[in-house]
Amino acid sequence: MSKVSYYTPEGLKKLKDELKHLKDVERVKASKAIAEARDKGDLSENAEYDAAKEAQGMLEMRISKLEETLANARVIDESQLDTSKILVLSKVKIKNQTNGMEMTYTLVADGEANLAAGKISVNSPIGKGLLGKSVGDVAEIQVPNGVMKFDILEISR
Repeated sequence: MSKVSYYTPEGLKKLKDELKHLKDVERVKASKAIAEARDKGDLSENAEYDAAKEAQGMLEMRISKLEETLANARVIDESQLDTSKILVLSKVKIKNQTNGMEMTYTLVADGEANLAAGKISVNSPIGKGLLGKSVGDVAEIQVPNGVMKFDILEISR
């Protein structure tokens, strides 16, 4: 069963570029590696050939997964999104009730998540806990070491 993922135009372009690179560059490299290993003689005891075939299999699996992701990817028109509730691509300012620390995150699809850049996945525990909340709400989120409470301070695009 496939599920739809929502991306920004930049995120979708990044996926397409990666797929193009894998097909046009990496696939050719894998074929050359197999051909070189095959030229070295007996395939029954050729570890280099086995490794090249395995690498090719992993590459084809990655290409297939990317193609599936792209087939189910949708671009979100941010101008049409409601800012009264937290949705995918919402930029959210939250305050941890335990330590008073304020953080700003953008909720994105799994493939675009990058904590260092302030982008968290909508499928992460915090992302799921924030979805649908409004400014002034308290999000109680179950995390591995208990329940965290966050005040929703601001929602923007």
